Amino acid sequence: MSNHQKRLSVPNSWPVERKESTFTVKADAGPHGEAGVPLVIILRDVLGYVDDRKEARYALSQGSVLVNGDPARDESRPIGMFDILAFEQREEQFRVFPDEGGRLSLTPVDESAAESRLGKVVGKRQVGGGAFQLTLHDGANIQLSPAAAADYSVGDSLVLDNETTEVVAHFPYEEGAMVTAVAGAHAGEIGTVAELVVAPGSGDNIVQVSQDDERFDGDGFETVADYVVVIDENFLGGDE
Repeated sequence: MSNHQKRLSVPNSWPVERKESTFTVKADAGPHGEAGVPLVIILRDVLGYVDDRKEARYALSQGSVLVNGDPARDESRPIGMFDILAFEQREEQFRVFPDEGGRLSLTPVDESAAESRLGKVVGKRQVGGGAFQLTLHDGANIQLSPAAAADYSVGDSLVLDNETTEVVAHFPYEEGAMVTAVAGAHAGEIGTVAELVVAPGSGDNIVQVSQDDERFDGDGFETVADYVVVIDENFLGGDE
Protein backbone atom coordinates (compact mmCIF):
# COMPACT_ATOMS: atom_id res chain seq x y z
CA MET A 1 0.00 0.00 0.00
CA SER A 2 1.29 3.46 -0.90
CA ASN A 3 2.54 5.81 1.83
CA HIS A 4 1.52 8.81 -0.23
CA GLN A 5 -1.72 10.69 -0.71
CA LYS A 6 -2.57 12.87 -3.69
CA ARG A 7 -3.15 16.44 -2.56
CA LEU A 8 -6.11 16.95 -4.89
CA SER A 9 -8.05 14.17 -3.20
CA VAL A 10 -7.39 14.96 0.46
CA PRO A 11 -10.44 15.77 2.64
CA ASN A 12 -11.45 19.42 2.75
CA SER A 13 -10.51 19.54 6.42
CA TRP A 14 -6.80 18.98 5.73
CA PRO A 15 -4.76 22.20 6.05
CA VAL A 16 -2.69 21.66 2.88
CA GLU A 17 -2.38 23.49 -0.41
CA ARG A 18 -3.69 21.19 -3.11
CA LYS A 19 -1.75 22.62 -6.05
CA GLU A 20 1.61 23.02 -4.33
CA SER A 21 2.77 19.54 -5.37
CA THR A 22 1.25 16.23 -6.43
CA PHE A 23 1.55 14.19 -3.25
CA THR A 24 1.45 14.64 0.51
CA VAL A 25 1.72 12.26 3.47
CA LYS A 26 -0.89 9.57 3.99
CA ALA A 27 -2.33 9.16 7.48
CA ASP A 28 -2.01 5.85 9.29
CA ALA A 29 -5.09 4.03 10.48
CA GLY A 30 -6.33 5.44 13.75
CA PRO A 31 -8.58 8.09 15.29
CA HIS A 32 -10.85 10.30 13.15
CA GLY A 33 -10.94 7.94 10.16
CA GLU A 34 -10.16 9.38 6.74
CA ALA A 35 -10.55 12.94 8.03
CA GLY A 36 -7.54 12.57 10.33
CA VAL A 37 -4.57 14.73 9.32
CA PRO A 38 -1.09 13.17 9.65
CA LEU A 39 0.77 14.73 12.56
CA VAL A 40 3.74 15.58 10.33
CA ILE A 41 1.50 17.94 8.31
CA ILE A 42 0.64 19.82 11.50
CA LEU A 43 4.31 20.00 12.51
CA ARG A 44 5.61 20.95 9.05
CA ASP A 45 2.89 22.75 7.10
CA VAL A 46 0.92 24.43 9.90
CA LEU A 47 3.42 25.17 12.67
CA GLY A 48 6.67 25.11 10.68
CA TYR A 49 8.48 23.30 13.51
CA VAL A 50 10.09 20.76 11.15
CA ASP A 51 11.14 20.77 7.51
CA ASP A 52 10.54 17.12 6.62
CA ARG A 53 9.52 13.69 7.92
CA LYS A 54 13.04 12.90 9.15
CA GLU A 55 13.01 15.94 11.42
CA ALA A 56 9.48 15.06 12.55
CA ARG A 57 10.57 11.54 13.53
CA TYR A 58 13.47 12.93 15.54
CA ALA A 59 11.29 15.49 17.31
CA LEU A 60 8.71 12.86 18.21
CA SER A 61 11.37 10.45 19.45
CA GLN A 62 12.04 12.86 22.32
CA GLY A 63 8.60 12.13 23.77
CA SER A 64 7.79 15.78 24.40
CA VAL A 65 4.98 16.12 21.82
CA LEU A 66 1.71 15.04 23.42
CA VAL A 67 -1.61 14.26 21.77
CA ASN A 68 -4.47 14.20 24.27
CA GLY A 69 -1.95 13.77 27.07
CA ASP A 70 -0.01 10.86 25.55
CA PRO A 71 3.41 11.07 23.85
CA ALA A 72 3.08 10.83 20.06
CA ARG A 73 5.70 8.65 18.37
CA ASP A 74 4.34 8.21 14.85
CA GLU A 75 4.59 11.15 12.46
CA SER A 76 1.68 9.72 10.44
CA ARG A 77 -0.69 9.52 13.43
CA PRO A 78 -4.06 11.03 12.49
CA ILE A 79 -4.93 14.31 14.19
CA GLY A 80 -8.49 15.58 14.09
CA MET A 81 -11.19 17.78 15.47
CA PHE A 82 -10.88 18.75 19.15
CA ASP A 83 -7.61 16.89 19.73
CA ILE A 84 -5.21 18.59 22.15
CA LEU A 85 -1.58 19.03 21.06
CA ALA A 86 0.99 19.94 23.71
CA PHE A 87 4.66 20.78 23.16
CA GLU A 88 6.29 20.43 26.54
CA GLN A 89 9.66 21.94 25.63
CA ARG A 90 7.98 25.00 24.12
CA GLU A 91 5.31 25.17 26.84
CA GLU A 92 2.66 25.48 24.13
CA GLN A 93 -0.77 23.85 23.91
CA PHE A 94 -3.26 23.89 21.05
CA ARG A 95 -6.78 22.66 20.45
CA VAL A 96 -7.62 21.45 16.94
CA PHE A 97 -10.69 23.38 15.83
CA PRO A 98 -12.43 23.88 12.46
CA ASP A 99 -12.13 27.33 10.93
CA GLU A 100 -14.33 28.87 8.26
CA GLY A 101 -14.50 26.48 5.34
CA GLY A 102 -14.04 23.45 7.58
CA ARG A 103 -10.23 23.34 7.54
CA LEU A 104 -8.67 22.21 10.77
CA SER A 105 -6.72 24.94 12.55
CA LEU A 106 -4.91 25.25 15.85
CA THR A 107 -6.25 27.41 18.67
CA PRO A 108 -3.83 28.18 21.54
CA VAL A 109 -5.15 27.11 24.95
CA ASP A 110 -3.75 27.39 28.44
CA GLU A 111 -2.28 24.47 30.36
CA SER A 112 -5.45 23.74 32.34
CA ALA A 113 -7.60 23.63 29.19
CA ALA A 114 -5.13 21.19 27.63
CA GLU A 115 -5.79 18.64 30.37
CA SER A 116 -9.09 17.58 28.80
CA ARG A 117 -10.68 17.25 25.39
CA LEU A 118 -14.15 17.46 23.89
CA GLY A 119 -15.87 14.51 22.25
CA LYS A 120 -19.21 14.32 20.45
CA VAL A 121 -21.29 11.23 21.23
CA VAL A 122 -22.07 9.55 17.89
CA GLY A 123 -23.17 6.15 19.18
CA LYS A 124 -24.66 4.55 22.28
CA ARG A 125 -25.27 0.84 22.81
CA GLN A 126 -25.53 -1.73 25.55
CA VAL A 127 -22.66 -4.19 25.85
CA GLY A 128 -21.95 -7.31 27.90
CA GLY A 129 -22.62 -7.13 31.60
CA GLY A 130 -25.29 -4.49 31.22
CA ALA A 131 -22.91 -1.58 30.77
CA PHE A 132 -23.38 1.02 28.06
CA GLN A 133 -20.73 2.01 25.54
CA LEU A 134 -20.55 5.53 24.19
CA THR A 135 -18.69 6.04 20.92
CA LEU A 136 -17.20 9.48 20.30
CA HIS A 137 -16.55 11.26 17.01
CA ASP A 138 -12.86 10.30 17.02
CA GLY A 139 -13.59 6.59 17.46
CA ALA A 140 -12.87 6.51 21.19
CA ASN A 141 -15.17 4.38 23.35
CA ILE A 142 -16.05 4.75 27.01
CA GLN A 143 -18.11 2.36 29.12
CA LEU A 144 -20.51 3.53 31.79
CA SER A 145 -22.99 1.97 34.17
CA PRO A 146 -26.64 2.08 33.09
CA ALA A 147 -27.32 4.78 35.68
CA ALA A 148 -24.46 6.99 34.48
CA ALA A 149 -25.20 6.41 30.80
CA ALA A 150 -28.83 7.43 31.24
CA ASP A 151 -27.76 11.07 31.35
CA TYR A 152 -26.12 10.99 27.91
CA SER A 153 -27.61 10.86 24.42
CA VAL A 154 -26.29 10.74 20.88
CA GLY A 155 -25.47 14.30 19.84
CA ASP A 156 -24.34 15.39 23.31
CA SER A 157 -20.77 16.51 23.90
CA LEU A 158 -18.59 15.25 26.74
CA VAL A 159 -15.35 16.67 28.09
CA LEU A 160 -12.96 13.87 29.04
CA ASP A 161 -9.96 14.13 31.34
CA ASN A 162 -6.94 13.16 29.23
CA GLU A 163 -5.31 11.17 32.04
CA THR A 164 -8.27 9.29 33.50
CA THR A 165 -10.74 9.51 30.55
CA GLU A 166 -13.42 10.36 33.14
CA VAL A 167 -16.25 12.66 32.09
CA VAL A 168 -15.64 16.08 33.63
CA ALA A 169 -18.34 18.07 31.79
CA HIS A 170 -21.46 17.34 29.78
CA PHE A 171 -23.12 19.58 27.17
CA PRO A 172 -26.55 18.25 26.09
CA TYR A 173 -27.66 18.57 22.48
CA GLU A 174 -30.84 20.56 22.90
CA GLU A 175 -32.49 23.86 22.03
CA GLY A 176 -30.49 26.74 23.48
CA ALA A 177 -27.19 24.84 23.37
CA MET A 178 -24.14 26.58 21.90
CA VAL A 179 -22.90 24.74 18.81
CA THR A 180 -20.29 25.05 16.10
CA ALA A 181 -20.65 23.71 12.58
CA VAL A 182 -17.73 21.45 11.69
CA ALA A 183 -18.68 20.62 8.11
CA GLY A 184 -20.83 21.93 5.29
CA ALA A 185 -21.24 25.47 4.00
CA HIS A 186 -21.29 26.95 7.52
CA ALA A 187 -18.24 25.16 8.94
CA GLY A 188 -16.53 27.24 11.59
CA GLU A 189 -19.61 29.29 12.47
CA ILE A 190 -20.92 29.36 16.05
CA GLY A 191 -24.41 30.03 17.38
CA THR A 192 -27.15 28.57 19.56
CA VAL A 193 -29.70 25.94 18.64
CA ALA A 194 -33.01 27.61 17.83
CA GLU A 195 -34.86 24.51 16.66
CA LEU A 196 -34.21 20.80 16.11
CA VAL A 197 -36.09 19.47 13.10
CA VAL A 198 -36.51 15.70 12.86
CA ALA A 199 -36.82 14.60 9.23
CA PRO A 200 -39.33 11.89 8.33
CA GLY A 201 -38.03 8.59 7.02
CA SER A 202 -34.32 8.37 6.24
CA GLY A 203 -33.77 12.07 5.60
CA ASP A 204 -31.15 14.08 7.46
CA ASN A 205 -32.28 15.78 10.64
CA ILE A 206 -31.86 19.55 10.49
CA VAL A 207 -30.80 22.09 13.08
CA GLN A 208 -31.63 25.79 12.87
CA VAL A 209 -28.94 27.89 14.51
CA SER A 210 -29.48 31.43 15.80
CA GLN A 211 -26.70 34.04 15.84
CA ASP A 212 -28.70 36.89 17.41
CA ASP A 213 -26.32 37.06 20.38
CA GLU A 214 -23.62 39.75 20.04
CA ARG A 215 -20.97 37.07 20.67
CA PHE A 216 -21.68 35.56 17.26
CA ASP A 217 -21.07 36.92 13.79
CA GLY A 218 -23.80 36.14 11.27
CA ASP A 219 -27.51 36.05 10.57
CA GLY A 220 -28.14 32.48 11.63
CA PHE A 221 -28.10 29.37 9.49
CA GLU A 222 -29.60 25.95 8.91
CA THR A 223 -27.51 22.82 8.52
CA VAL A 224 -27.54 19.05 8.87
CA ALA A 225 -27.63 17.96 12.50
CA ASP A 226 -24.61 15.69 12.02
CA TYR A 227 -22.56 18.78 11.10
CA VAL A 228 -22.84 20.50 14.49
CA VAL A 229 -21.07 19.88 17.79
CA VAL A 230 -22.18 21.25 21.15
CA ILE A 231 -19.51 23.46 22.77
CA ASP A 232 -19.32 25.98 25.60
CA GLU A 233 -17.99 29.46 26.29
CA ASN A 234 -14.38 28.25 26.41
CA PHE A 235 -14.45 27.73 22.65
CA LEU A 236 -15.19 31.38 21.90
CA GLY A 237 -11.56 32.27 22.55
CA GLY A 238 -12.20 35.16 24.87
CA ASP A 239 -10.71 33.63 27.96
CA GLU A 240 -7.76 31.73 26.55
